[in-house]
Amino acid sequence: MTPELQVKYGRLQAILQEMGAVVVGLSGGVDSTLLVKVAYDTLRDRCLAVIGKSEAFPEGEIEQALQLARQIGVRVRIVPTHELQNPLFQVNRPDRCYHCKTELFSVLRRVAEEEGIPWIADGSHADDVGDYRPGMRAAQEHGVRAPLLEAGLTKADIRALAKHLGLPIWDKPSFACLSSRFPYGTVITRDLLQRVDKAERYLRELGFRQARARHHDTILRIEVEPQDFERVLHHAADIVAHMKSLGYLYVALDLEGYRSGKMNDALKSRDAGE
Repeated sequence: MTPELQVKYGRLQAILQEMGAVVVGLSGGVDSTLLVKVAYDTLRDRCLAVIGKSEAFPEGEIEQALQLARQIGVRVRIVPTHELQNPLFQVNRPDRCYHCKTELFSVLRRVAEEEGIPWIADGSHADDVGDYRPGMRAAQEHGVRAPLLEAGLTKADIRALAKHLGLPIWDKPSFACLSSRFPYGTVITRDLLQRVDKAERYLRELGFRQARARHHDTILRIEVEPQDFERVLHHAADIVAHMKSLGYLYVALDLEGYRSGKMNDALKSRDAGE
């Protein structure tokens, strides 16, 4: 561990110690898993991990998050969230993530009150500040803290610290809820969420670690790392057949490759034209 990372790690521990007790939303990604690990190591039974069971989460992620919680040793609760019951989430405007996080943080706040725990925390970090993340507004409104961000940890720091602490998912590819696979304005339904989940699961079964299945009405746009383009073409016939079996008429490979937050390009283009 570098001296700089050691300082940030100590700062994170101090922040959590000052909080005294905390409910942490655990998604199973490296950010929230690291936060749970350090919070549990620092606070022991005064840390509770809560997994939100959502239809907007890829299948298998909840099970993996639960397994990680058990490996860490932290007490964990699984609670349902109901984003699809909120019309403001379903219509999928640019502030969709705000409504999704509002639902999650409302559930976490209820759990915290039941448990007599004063603080809620999530895995936001220093690299999130420069991106368009309306969910951070929901966090502010619900008094949710971001200890990783407060400690100045970047994504690279988080992966390095997670590796140092022996977390098996230190290099897990980034993922976001399935609602991010749809262009703004596309109404999100249970059927569409399940469809893109099945599409991405198939790509993972073929060995693609970082892959997105972006829904564009009758077209499925696949994003993978550029070094994986050749492998996509090798499996092209099978991929096309599978995606068509899910209801798509056309299957396209994005030649730019995978990039986090690509669906926000439409917002940047709109702003540039104003």
